Amino acid sequence: MAGFIIRRLLYMIPMMFAISVVTFVIIQLPPGDFLTAMTARLASQNETIDPGVIASLRERYGLDQPWAVQYWKWISGILLRGDFGQSLDWNKPVSELIWARMGLTMVVSVTTLLFVWAVAFPIGIYSAVRQYSVGDYFATFFGFLGLAIPNFLLALVLMYVSAQYFGQSVGGLFSPTYINAVWSWAKFGDLISHMWIPVVVLGTGATAALIRIMRANLLDELYKPYVDMARARGLSEIRLLLKYPVRVALNPFVSTVGWVLPHLVSGSVVVSIVLSLPITGPLLLNALFAQDMYLAGTFILLMSMLTLIGTLISDLLLAWLDPRIRNG
Repeated sequence: MAGFIIRRLLYMIPMMFAISVVTFVIIQLPPGDFLTAMTARLASQNETIDPGVIASLRERYGLDQPWAVQYWKWISGILLRGDFGQSLDWNKPVSELIWARMGLTMVVSVTTLLFVWAVAFPIGIYSAVRQYSVGDYFATFFGFLGLAIPNFLLALVLMYVSAQYFGQSVGGLFSPTYINAVWSWAKFGDLISHMWIPVVVLGTGATAALIRIMRANLLDELYKPYVDMARARGLSEIRLLLKYPVRVALNPFVSTVGWVLPHLVSGSVVVSIVLSLPITGPLLLNALFAQDMYLAGTFILLMSMLTLIGTLISDLLLAWLDPRIRNG
């Protein structure tokens, strides 16, 4: 296992280099640059900017240099100084913008993940064990409903219900009183009271999908010979269920670690905009629209790195959980 981990870590080095190059090239592909987008935005507002100023800014930001030179300036700053560059749109260090929103992003995403697991795990087991029962039909109906309803539509409905029937301020993660307040138990309680809407909205689709996956996987395992052999040895149904078939059917839950870590950074962009959540998703979207190459490139690079780390963690957990993978 140690050799496997070392090999995977070594493979990640050239992969990250290749990802960084591809990321920077893709960001450079759209016509124009940040200053072009800024000029077009000002023109739509009937404002103009002197061409000399544009030329001066292009030279100051290094946008007049070849993309290879710009890439080396960016990647060398990351490797040698831990400097991710300066956001052209915000005129702030990229690291400051990202880490300012990362805390709340992780809180929302991890809470959503726990919600998904806590709901999908028992319902999926019950639906498989009590196949074709009333509860199974209800879980199946919920699964299809959760997959069919768009997240942004569910967000709008819950915002209306929250404002109309509970008198709660909608949008964001805090009431207006606590947005700029220092952290306290009152602010923490206000965060918890606002958390349920984004958690339910972001978790509904994933919960419905995992219920269906858990049910299907567990049904495949329940009628295999090793289950009958374990039952013949006198194991109780609950112990047999949790020790063998459920453990194997848990693979999809563990494999979600591979996409959870990058999701901590990107979040659900559309839902974040609808709910006005102060997380990283809208920031990434604005960076792409503004062609803010250092901010957008750092986001994509960070998501790629987290995807590789999440996949490694997922593989290790799967090998620990499933003897077939460990001994295969």
